[in-house]
Amino acid sequence: MTVSVTLSFYIARQFMLAVMAMILSLTGLVSLFDFIDLLRRVATRPNVPTSLVSEIAFLHIPYFMIEILPFGVLLGGIVCFWRLTRSSELIVARAAGISAWQFLTGPLACALLIGALATGGLSPLSSVMYRRAETLDHVYLRSGGPLNLADGALWIRQADNGLVPHGVAILHARAVHLQDGVLRISGVSLFRLDDADRMILRAEAPTGHLGNGEWVLDETRTIRPDRLPIQVGRFTLPTELTLSRVQESFASPDTLSVWALPGFISLLERSGFSSIRHRLHFQSLLTLPILAGTMALVAAGFSMRPTRRGGVARMVFGGVAAGFALFTVSKVAAQFGESGAMPPILAAWAPTGAGLCLAVSLLLHLEDG
Repeated sequence: MTVSVTLSFYIARQFMLAVMAMILSLTGLVSLFDFIDLLRRVATRPNVPTSLVSEIAFLHIPYFMIEILPFGVLLGGIVCFWRLTRSSELIVARAAGISAWQFLTGPLACALLIGALATGGLSPLSSVMYRRAETLDHVYLRSGGPLNLADGALWIRQADNGLVPHGVAILHARAVHLQDGVLRISGVSLFRLDDADRMILRAEAPTGHLGNGEWVLDETRTIRPDRLPIQVGRFTLPTELTLSRVQESFASPDTLSVWALPGFISLLERSGFSSIRHRLHFQSLLTLPILAGTMALVAAGFSMRPTRRGGVARMVFGGVAAGFALFTVSKVAAQFGESGAMPPILAAWAPTGAGLCLAVSLLLHLEDG
């Protein structure tokens, strides 16, 4: 019993080192490609400083770490178990009567721990940094201003060339609801600014809605600098926003941590908007520890074949192919989930469950063989 525990700790340490090295390597590689893509986008905007590229690329790093974590566990596990098998350490352990299930306890626990830390600890950091990166991207690299829904209040910043060239309009609504296919807002405040951010008009309205290419405010009162308020009734503001673009512009699931997602999902549902994307992302974060553990078992099942039997390269390639196949299935299931054809819980958990069944089957065959 003491031997198996000691061996399990030893293998767990080797597994953790290999996985962390693989995650860091893959993150660095993906970040490099992201940096190059940002350089390409900045090259078309001479007024944007090049230093912005480094800042945005740095802010993306935690997000990339979460995205590639399952692959890091898979590839790191394959490297670890293949090295241990090649050095005959696992072969000697199994010959001594220690089953694969015993010495895989440590690596499996490490994989579950890595996934749990990514979900509970790295996810909040990733959401904050990714939100900052998205804000910088919207302001400097994309056309159109940011849109935000927080605590039931709607904030919109858009271009406004109605009064002065290169003006800006900021619209704030204390409440927003989707009713009969129409986006309705209440407690509306509208600020129209010139290109120097000086206010040239303020409008207040109790209610309003998003019409065809324009915001329509009811019973509006306008205020200009150094003038008395004027009651103008119906007031319109041209906009390029549509109902679908408004909903797509709400906080991206990637900008919300696992702790903030339940509250935002409730807010969307109270406002009448679809929360499928956010519920799917929430379930995906919950499955991350199980997915990491599954990848560790898949790596063990494909890379613990004794080298004397041959076919090691084929087995390693099979493990990598199985990982990418699982990734493809998860993306297809996510598309079904976003379209509403499959419940978000099933779309998030089914690929992980299928991968777990594959891993357990491989290990059972390995032990019996």
